[in-house]
Amino acid sequence: MIKYEVKYSKLFKKDLKRYKHNHKTLDAAKQMVKRLANDEALEPKHKDHALKGEYTGYRECHIEPDLLLIYKKQDDILVLVCFRLGSHSELFK
Repeated sequence: MIKYEVKYSKLFKKDLKRYKHNHKTLDAAKQMVKRLANDEALEPKHKDHALKGEYTGYRECHIEPDLLLIYKKQDDILVLVCFRLGSHSELFK
């Protein structure tokens, strides 16, 4: 059962377009969003952690070794905001 409504930022939608020909990556990203929306615990290999600085309030998890999802859960209204998708070098320039 889905606990969180999922919302995608404009940047996330743009990031997703970069991977439109990589079906494996898109499937992995969709599965991660689904797990987060269902409020499932992530395995340690996903290295889920809070971010600092300009991303304070957001979290990051690894979908693949160099594919990250930046997201935020807003518990008061049960919304999962998918903010960015990409590699470390793409997201933290």
